[in-house]
Amino acid sequence: WYGLKQSGKIAHDDLVAHLAKSGYKKAKYTQGLFFHETRDISFTLVVDDFGIKYMKQEDVDHLVAAVKSKYKFKVDMEGKQYIGIHLDWDYQKRQLITSMQGYVEQALKELEHAMPLKPCHAPSKAERPSYGAKIQYAKEDDSPELNPKGVKFIQRTTGKFLYYGRTVDITMQHALNDIATTKDRQSKMVATKYFLDYAATHPNAKVIYRASDMILQVDSDAAYLVCSGARSRMGGYFYLGNKDNKLHNGAILVLAKIIKNVMSSAAEAETGALFMNAQEAIPIRRCLQELGHEQPATRIRTDNSTACGFANETIKQKKSKSFDMRFNWLLDQEQRSQFDIKWEAGKNNLADYMTKHHPASHHQQVRPIYLYEPGKSPETVQGCVE
Repeated sequence: WYGLKQSGKIAHDDLVAHLAKSGYKKAKYTQGLFFHETRDISFTLVVDDFGIKYMKQEDVDHLVAAVKSKYKFKVDMEGKQYIGIHLDWDYQKRQLITSMQGYVEQALKELEHAMPLKPCHAPSKAERPSYGAKIQYAKEDDSPELNPKGVKFIQRTTGKFLYYGRTVDITMQHALNDIATTKDRQSKMVATKYFLDYAATHPNAKVIYRASDMILQVDSDAAYLVCSGARSRMGGYFYLGNKDNKLHNGAILVLAKIIKNVMSSAAEAETGALFMNAQEAIPIRRCLQELGHEQPATRIRTDNSTACGFANETIKQKKSKSFDMRFNWLLDQEQRSQFDIKWEAGKNNLADYMTKHHPASHHQQVRPIYLYEPGKSPETVQGCVE
């Protein structure tokens, strides 16, 4: 019923009621996840795409028959594409490579952006700080304001690449966050064009996922006073690893967000990043548990010893009342063994990349860590994050 805002919910409730007749029930906590009451089959539902995990063909046939009795659909038993993401399965090597081939080329064509004359290897320009200066002055953007056409162009760009950046090319996220949150001035258009040059230079990103023990692990980082209004940016890198914490895997979630509150110190910004990442980890832990993957205390790594000490209660507080006001939830969750917050050197922190504007040389160096590039193993470049 086109134009009816409730149509999505009506269609969803109708489908859920129909599936329930055949024994398919929604998961208790995870939206879009379904199980059968007796059969060893589960699936996720995103809009009208089913992603099915099964052990026996007869269970798939049962689900197909249940849905076919009311709806028309196509079945891809090879699972080559899901919610717009191309899936390349290798069951012998036990790995999956995801991509969105052709998406960037089509986006650049729609935005009428030409190929750059020179390759651009960074999604944003790096701003060199004034090392040694006693006072770090905030930069005022006095460039002309954008006209409505320019504002619309930037909105189209961020809207077009946000999904691609979240699902495949995670190296774009901090640049998109910066573009979307700055004022509508000419400097914002320059940053957008620079970002599009990067997308044109690296159009077909891929992410590799390796079979693991399905243990959630998180890296957390923050950059202090790098955003407008004296705000800080947090970053998070979520992936599934092994119990020995040695497997490097593709990200299932990457965060690059501005911390809304003004942090009073770098340590408080790092603690704020821990807080935000821990909150995001809760529903992922529940989802994994509902899928049958029991989770130990989720390891969260931070490169700030003060933030780590606060969460573990190994430091004596004196002037950190703002910590108490905002982040006591972290202490509570740590004590309940929901999280295991550890200190790790910044060069090994995978979330560092999402919080700052790095030079092109750094992007080229660490790109194989975050994205799949044939012939380049992440182990050979690990330890080069910072």
